[in-house]
Amino acid sequence: MSLRRRTLLKVIVLGDSGYGWKNLVDESVSSFAGFVILCLIVHRYVHNKFSQQYKATIGADFVTKELQIDDRLVTLQIWDTAGQERFQSLGVAFYRGADCCVLAYDVNVMRSFDSLDNWHEEFLKQANPSDSRTFPFILLGNKIDIDGGNSRVVSEKKAKDWCASKANIPYFETSAKEDYNVDAAFLCIAKTALANEHEQDIYFQGIPEAVQENEQKGGGCAC
Repeated sequence: MSLRRRTLLKVIVLGDSGYGWKNLVDESVSSFAGFVILCLIVHRYVHNKFSQQYKATIGADFVTKELQIDDRLVTLQIWDTAGQERFQSLGVAFYRGADCCVLAYDVNVMRSFDSLDNWHEEFLKQANPSDSRTFPFILLGNKIDIDGGNSRVVSEKKAKDWCASKANIPYFETSAKEDYNVDAAFLCIAKTALANEHEQDIYFQGIPEAVQENEQKGGGCAC
């Protein structure tokens, strides 16, 4: 039985649910029609296609994506919020063991940007990392394709200034619809999370397709 280095990384993606961070465009839950952007980014990255049809999820859910980084076979376990703020009892379990936190906002909606401080603080409070100063975050500004960029209200400089105030966290502007910068953003996310996790070696042969959650804590930041 051959031994191959394989790593499971837990990535949490957070952003205002009222401004497009979950694609819950479902007739039965029309009040959540704004939950679009975040899941579109994840769906584009994992499935390499753009879709506007998603089913509503209850509580927290995740998808997985495998990629090769140097000699490591990395499985990204990407957790979405799906209205997670409505399920406060799931908070600690949802955040615990994360290797990286991705904060996302809509460049066309100032309020989604203004909420980033709250999401940043909420994650640190719930996840309680060993070193909050060095825990890796990444910021995504999405929907840059809308109206040819004429609708945006959050400038790239404003976003980068915010990142600088948070220990210079990496920043990417993306478009799930146009598939712009999505792969580059998640490659950085994977490398950042990889630098933060505790190494684990497991047998490659015989690993089931359903990835089981293996929560770990660590500290560090790299991209």
